[in-house]
Amino acid sequence: MKASTCVLVASFFILNESSLANQQEQVPPSGLILYNQFNIDAAIPQLKLEAEKGNTESQYYLGEALRKRNRYMTSEAQHWYEAAASAGNIYAMIQLGRSTNDLCKKMNNCPPSEKTQAQWLTQAKILTLPQASNGDPESLFLMYEITLDHEWLEKSANAGYPLAQYWMAVSERQGEGFFFIPGNREESVRRWLKLSSEGGYPKAMNDYLVILYTEGDMESVRQWMKVAAETGEQEAVSNYGAYISHTPDKVGFPLDLIKGYALFSLLKELGDNGGIQDYVEQKIEKIGEKMTPEQIKESMRVAAQWKASHPPLSFFPDKLGD
Repeated sequence: MKASTCVLVASFFILNESSLANQQEQVPPSGLILYNQFNIDAAIPQLKLEAEKGNTESQYYLGEALRKRNRYMTSEAQHWYEAAASAGNIYAMIQLGRSTNDLCKKMNNCPPSEKTQAQWLTQAKILTLPQASNGDPESLFLMYEITLDHEWLEKSANAGYPLAQYWMAVSERQGEGFFFIPGNREESVRRWLKLSSEGGYPKAMNDYLVILYTEGDMESVRQWMKVAAETGEQEAVSNYGAYISHTPDKVGFPLDLIKGYALFSLLKELGDNGGIQDYVEQKIEKIGEKMTPEQIKESMRVAAQWKASHPPLSFFPDKLGD
């Protein structure tokens, strides 16, 4: 198994990059932006440039990108994971500790490692447990990732970590936990999604919006749809662009063809990453049919303004991906 403030949205979850204090980057590397946009081929050379300069986050994500592109742990991917892990990157240690079931095992060509999988996980636990014991929300979540003990996940969620709150909602929706009174499970899922949304996690916002829409609370739907879009999460941007351009008109936004067209023109820059190209092009055509050439020209100015004042578009892939 595997928000209250705009500041959190902008600095904490923009790139789905949560890291311990000594790992956290103030300015996200451009290679990471490309990675989060599923532009792996373009991300790899940029991440490599950054990794070679000693950027541990870029080293970690380069390992991720290489492993995902090849669908197994290559020697190069493992080299960069180990470089990040040697610099104290807990996420790299966890991924190295999880490589037991990697495809390279079946292919019998796994590269030699500095440590065994068990040793990497032990090291990750040794470094993480003291901070988790002091109640650090992210460290509590990392203890869950290291041990897969659901109790750590719940502790992290109760400590206010938005990603853990989201996964609490997902786990309970899938049947985790005991709820004897009818409706309590659904209410608990709703509460976790609301808390995670207030903490700035856009995937939780998308799920919370579905609940609000089902409840008929269109005022809240409009509020959260706009907040979610402003994080740069591509699905949220797409939903917001569609509803403000009335394609369709289901939540009561005032018609805004110019901004709707602008948002889809930005999504078009993602190409077919994430398989969204056909949908985006259909929306652009449908919205454009209602617009004058002057409005389309104005939408390009609005698109540039949005791009300059909002986080980069992102699919928000899980940092500890499969």
